[in-house]
Amino acid sequence: MAKEKKVVAVNRKARHDYSILETFEAGIVLTGTEVKSLRRGKVSLQDSYADVKNGEVWIYNLHISPYEHGNIYNHDPKRPRKLLLNKDEIAYLVGKVRERGLTLIPLSIYFNERGWAKVELGLAKGKKLYDKRRDIAERDERRELERLYKLKY
Repeated sequence: MAKEKKVVAVNRKARHDYSILETFEAGIVLTGTEVKSLRRGKVSLQDSYADVKNGEVWIYNLHISPYEHGNIYNHDPKRPRKLLLNKDEIAYLVGKVRERGLTLIPLSIYFNERGWAKVELGLAKGKKLYDKRRDIAERDERRELERLYKLKY
């Protein structure tokens, strides 16, 4: 019997502020107390981003609250954490981020079927204010059409 992935946190603001062009699944290097905090859902993706440094992908400003029952070996909540991607994916991301001015944004954190913590990264381009307004108008129009369709049938 296959278990499904358990989503711990979602960055809703990312899809509002950015156009997501591609997504990638990356592992994340964590300490024991960080995993325990993640399993309790004590994480915030707000204002976090990823960057490529020296051929490695790192995630910054990801806040994982300290584990309540941790000891002196508890972790720093906002420390940079290494993401695990394969070499070809990293090379591809380096090219995209450097050339076209795109950004890597974490979209969600979850535990996969095997129990490993994963980060869904989005290759994103920032939206302008008029893009955001257009998206809101399209969403409202879609809702209105669905409402009318529901009333008709």
